[in-house]
Amino acid sequence: MSASKRIISELELRRNNGDRGTPKWIAHEGIVYDVSDCPKWRTDMHERLHFPGQDLTKELPDAPHKNDVFTRPCVKVVGRLKNV
Repeated sequence: MSASKRIISELELRRNNGDRGTPKWIAHEGIVYDVSDCPKWRTDMHERLHFPGQDLTKELPDAPHKNDVFTRPCVKVVGRLKNV
């Protein structure tokens, strides 16, 4: 199954928060991304505001960057968030 067809539950998203060696996932507009390799997420918190394992859709309008941040090489698509 390709990443674009994989369905990720809210629980699975929350569990992938970097704890105990799990990947760091975030969601935006129904897409789940792995940001484990991104320098801005290395401390397990992005810009002292956001934790991995969350849907950040509502947070992006206040961010200093736009959707193009999801096209960076360190960001990998994992799948789609269930029921979105």
